Amino acid sequence: MKSIKTEIKWALIFVIMSLLWMWLEKLSGLHSTHLDMHLYLTNLFAIPAILVYVLALREKKRKDYQGQMTYLQGLFSGLIITAIVALFSPLTQWIISTIITPEYFPNVIAYSLETGYHESLEAAEAQFNLQNYIKQSVIGALVMGVITSAVVAIFVRTKKSKTATD
Repeated sequence: MKSIKTEIKWALIFVIMSLLWMWLEKLSGLHSTHLDMHLYLTNLFAIPAILVYVLALREKKRKDYQGQMTYLQGLFSGLIITAIVALFSPLTQWIISTIITPEYFPNVIAYSLETGYHESLEAAEAQFNLQNYIKQSVIGALVMGVITSAVVAIFVRTKKSKTATD
């Protein structure tokens, strides 16, 4: 088994990138004045998230596998990154919700009541709270990380070259 230094490095880069993304969302008003756009624009996070996995697996292939990496090696590397990101998800979500944007939950609760998304304060508070978001962040990190790892490994793996006998 190869060292997992590369995976640890890129998992930490992913966590830092996630925190920076949330800070940018807050600065752009997506957690306050532009909550109506948050649902759509937050999905753009997929672009840097996928890019981090691509860069991580490319580095893994180059540094640890001397430019030759199978699909399973790439998948396994991506899954290690995913596991580390998921382990950090509760802390990451806590930092986001208590330090970066503590006003998000009150704002989104009020917005969901104003727009009729939720009919009661209790229903809104049951969805928009730190405990629920921590659960969602862990599950989301695992599900999206597995899917991203599986897809990115297809493109980063070393393709077998055709020989004269093929």
